[in-house]
Amino acid sequence: MQQLRLFFTALEYFTRWPKPRWVGHDPAWLGPCMRWFPALGALVGLLGAAVLGLAAQAWPPWVAAALSTAATLLATGALHEDGFADVCDGLGGSRERERALAIMGDSRIGAFGAIGIAMMLLLKIGCLAALQPAQAIAALVCAHVVSRAGALVLMRALPYAKPQADSKARPLALGVGRAELAIGIASALLVVAAVAAACTRAGPPFGAAPGGPAGWLGALAAASLAVAASTALLGAWFRARLGGYTGDCLGAAQQVGEVVFYLGACALLATP
Repeated sequence: MQQLRLFFTALEYFTRWPKPRWVGHDPAWLGPCMRWFPALGALVGLLGAAVLGLAAQAWPPWVAAALSTAATLLATGALHEDGFADVCDGLGGSRERERALAIMGDSRIGAFGAIGIAMMLLLKIGCLAALQPAQAIAALVCAHVVSRAGALVLMRALPYAKPQADSKARPLALGVGRAELAIGIASALLVVAAVAAACTRAGPPFGAAPGGPAGWLGALAAASLAVAASTALLGAWFRARLGGYTGDCLGAAQQVGEVVFYLGACALLATP
């Protein structure tokens, strides 16, 4: 029961979906609820996959990909995209740490943020449209889970850059321990393995994958490793520029990880 409460706490915090009334609220749950952050990505990915699968029956691939992306934006309230835009504005607008943090805290979007979001959305839609619909469905679910696991790793590996007690992400940051990290990574690995197994058993409708019977697992694992590498590079950059991470940095890491996964899947699975 407690694990359900933690899951629904994460659901309420990171999406627009309401939680059941019986769950209640306790500030002490905010840190431990992060163990279900990657698993929560599976729900967002499944929503996007469902929209893409249905839309692909009536419209061209790029329209289906755009509608799918819009659905995930609505589900999360563009929370992570907003963080990505703030990071683009902050780190693109100033070389000084304090000034960059101040810019990131400004709710207004600047030129760097607008350009960054435009490019991010174009890459998402372009990669999903290049894949066969069934391949895009698999990539959507895995990308949303793996990218959130990467953000969770950053929370454990880096210090929090803002000392302010009223910072929105601080209660989450202080509660992420080994258990949260282990459960989050394990859930991401299980989802990727389950999707690979389902695609392999489904056969031809999901398109060809390199490497024979183990091709799907190899392709999705390679894309996941690319996300891990990109997250490590982002973490090093955040440490060098900001001395750690903020909530906006986590959103940026999730967005970059998601796109990197799509790029990897597109390179390995898309038909030339």
